[in-house]
Amino acid sequence: MWKIELSKSADKFVRKERIKDTEIHLLIEKFINYSKGLDENIDVKKMKGKWEGCHRIRVGRIRMILKVDFKEQIVFMDRIDYRERVYK
Repeated sequence: MWKIELSKSADKFVRKERIKDTEIHLLIEKFINYSKGLDENIDVKKMKGKWEGCHRIRVGRIRMILKVDFKEQIVFMDRIDYRERVYK
C-alpha cells in the first residue's frame, strides 16, 4: 500500500481549495499505473534543473510536484499550487 505525505505548503493549499483526499489518491493511483507502463490519461513529466528527481502532474491550472520512492512505496507531495506560483 502506498503512503502519501504532503508538505506543509501542499497541505495548506489542499485545505484552502477544498481538494478531496479521494481526488489526490486517484491521481496518485493513475501516476503509479502510468509509471508501471499502463495506459493512463494523466499529464506527467520528469522535472529538470533544481527540481531534478521530481515529477510534475498537471490538472488544469494546478500543478503537483512530487517525489516518489518506489522501493519504500512513498509519495511525497512537495508542492501543489497554481501554475503561476508553484515553481517559485
